[in-house]
Order: sequence, then structure tokens, then C-alpha cells
Amino acid sequence: MLTNSRLAYHNHDHKRCVNAALQRAQTLCNDSQARLTPIREAVLRTIWASHRPLGAYDIVDKMTLNGSSGKRIQAPTVYRAIEFLLEQGLVHRIASLNAYIGCPFPGNNHNDFFLICRACGSAAVCCAEQLSNMVSHTAERTGFKVEDQAIEIVGLCPECQETPNQPPENVVVKSKNNE
Repeated sequence: MLTNSRLAYHNHDHKRCVNAALQRAQTLCNDSQARLTPIREAVLRTIWASHRPLGAYDIVDKMTLNGSSGKRIQAPTVYRAIEFLLEQGLVHRIASLNAYIGCPFPGNNHNDFFLICRACGSAAVCCAEQLSNMVSHTAERTGFKVEDQAIEIVGLCPECQETPNQPPENVVVKSKNNE
């Protein structure tokens, strides 16, 4: 099983995550002859700044085009960059949150499931071949053709389990239980 849960739920130096993600992105883009433009890189850097999924407008709010100029990047530009990053397998979309999170395993063919903390909003990307095989087998038995697979699991991360009375940090995670 592949997972980034050890990092996603614990305090650590995000600069290492960002730098590793950017290095992998540059390598993958070079190998596929895709252009990782400064805007695309800046969007990827913003997404990787934490392990909390970000919506496109959250990304717009966190970014400026030229750091010191204060010029805001426009939403359509962010959406185009996200589309590129999704196509390259560098980020994932978490549908229930309409948000994006960095892929810790780009370049690997994998189907994901996400462990999303309802308290702090952190999310871990996981991949388990057994789960993918179960989904494929079930779909095959029913004649269903799987085109994409993403499973979202909501609960409490290890940090939030240790401090259950801690108020959430302005995070709302939608689930069937709290709609």
C-alpha cells in the first residue's frame, strides 16, 4: 500500500514536501515534454504548501503572480493550471470538497482513496491494490466499465483523535452524516 499518511497528519517541514513535489513534477514534465510554466509551478507549490485540500478560489486567494508586486492571479488561469496538473497526474481532485491535493506518487499508475480528517481538514492519499482489485472485480461482475476511481473516507486523523475537544480550524468536510 502506498500512502503519505505519516506526513499528512503530523507537523513537519512542508518545504521538503514542496521541494520534492516540484522536483518530481519537473522530471515528469521533462520526460513527457510538457511545460511546467511558472504559473503551473506556482499553483502546484500552493497546493503542496499543506496537506489540506484547496479549492481553486482558495488557491487564487493564496497566490500572487509576482510575489512582491501583489498582482492577483485570475481564477481562469488557476483552473487552466489545475487542469494541466491533473492531466499530468501531479494533483488529485477530491470531489466531495471540490478541492485539490498534491499527488505524492506521480508517475505511478494507481487508484486512490483519500482519508480526510473532518476536524483539521488534512487529507492523506492512499493506494491499495487489494481495494482497486475489489472495485474492478465487482464492476466486472455487474458489467460496469470503470473509467475513474476515487474513494473518500472521512474521520479523525491521529492528531485530532488525541485532542478531541480542539475546535476545527474553519474546516467543513461534507459527509452524509452531517449534511
